[in-house]
Amino acid sequence: MNINTNNVSLKISAGQKKQFPHDVRPQIAFSGRSNVGKSSLINTLLDRKSLARVSSAPGKTITINFYDVDGKIYFVDLPGYGYARRSFDSKVVWSSLTDSYFSDNPDKDLLKLVIQLIDVRHGPTDDDINMINWLIDTETPFIVVATKSDKLSKTALKNAVEDIEREFFNGTGIHILPFSSVTKDGKAQLWKEILAHAEK
Repeated sequence: MNINTNNVSLKISAGQKKQFPHDVRPQIAFSGRSNVGKSSLINTLLDRKSLARVSSAPGKTITINFYDVDGKIYFVDLPGYGYARRSFDSKVVWSSLTDSYFSDNPDKDLLKLVIQLIDVRHGPTDDDINMINWLIDTETPFIVVATKSDKLSKTALKNAVEDIEREFFNGTGIHILPFSSVTKDGKAQLWKEILAHAEK
């Protein structure tokens, strides 16, 4: 699948489940705590500066934004969790809108991959771990991407990734992809993951 990132637009900012688009195309969702760098990562992947808007107030975004990527994929920008939250399944905290996307969505079979973001400097929060455990329990395909890798030196980054994998994911087969919206490190590898899952 070839993607033209010059042909990208915001399809809809959905504030209700009924606004979710029903086009039969693969969806790639982006999940993470507020202020983890989700909008910056999406902009970097799509070679844009401000398509996905960076909120001035963490937790402010309460819509699910569907980005039409070359008429072939939807990038689904989920609301950041960790601020306005509600309990789900006694394990995960997220917005009721996100709840609808994951658990009450007739097109959820189109979700091919969740890109779960964590901040490499701090490691996963309790909310991140709950989210990852939910993804595992529901057999939802996902990868873990560690943002803001440019904030650490190469040695510190290597050590941080190894420490996180050992402490939180040892024996699970989960590995972390470091990513920087500043240097674009990790961009090519993340696109490979996205396209590989989108074509399944």
